[in-house]
Amino acid sequence: MAVDVLTTADGREKTALSRRYAQTWFEARAAGQDIPVGEGAPPLQPARPDRPELLDPRDVPRRRPGSPQGRQAILHAVAHIELNAVDLHWDIIARFGHVPMPIGFYDDWVKSADEESKHFNLICDCLEAQNSHYGALPAHAGMWRAAEDTAQDLMGRLAVVPMVLEARGLDVTPGMIDIFTKAGDTRAVEAMQVIYAEEVHHVAYGSKWFHFLCGRHDLDPKEVFHDLVRRYFHGPLKPPFNEEKRAEAGLPPDFYWPLADQPPA
Repeated sequence: MAVDVLTTADGREKTALSRRYAQTWFEARAAGQDIPVGEGAPPLQPARPDRPELLDPRDVPRRRPGSPQGRQAILHAVAHIELNAVDLHWDIIARFGHVPMPIGFYDDWVKSADEESKHFNLICDCLEAQNSHYGALPAHAGMWRAAEDTAQDLMGRLAVVPMVLEARGLDVTPGMIDIFTKAGDTRAVEAMQVIYAEEVHHVAYGSKWFHFLCGRHDLDPKEVFHDLVRRYFHGPLKPPFNEEKRAEAGLPPDFYWPLADQPPA
């Protein structure tokens, strides 16, 4: 199921498949008929539609958020992030099936993939309501780099994807909600609020399973987190941090402040 999602290119089709498989998984779990996990052979890169054009991050045009075009660019960037997140959550299932994990690990990432699929569609609906669509603008080509860098390291994947990249979403989403509130775009505000509430869980799942693996191997979680982020994440973490939501997700300040490009005031 995970590989099927990863090898489907169209965003709407990918997310429909993702949601259907998530429903199948949870219906089986509720009925006490667990689906065998097995091992998959995921592609190094997931299938992608012809559009958007993927550019080096430095070449993605910057637009002012105060303009309608700037707000469309924000929505487009969020849709791109959410689509990558769908693939990231199915990829962790397919790529690390050989690592013995409790069934709850799969529950968490199937649920996360389902929610990211919902988020992608909510944002696409916002774009289409403005006579645009996902693929209308170029997008960031570096989104999948963390997945490739951590393809052989489950703890590295958990450290960099949910505990760094998704935690960054907790930092920046309130500002985006404010932009769309000021513009009177209630549809976008409601979509962003759903994303903001549910992303906390995804960061928390990352923290939970990272700590689980540290416990299995008798490792200090903070030291290992710092080592893995320095190895796999390219550059320092950027404050300001949403310390309240990060704490809610199981990320204390002594995990991320030592990795920041400036010390706390």
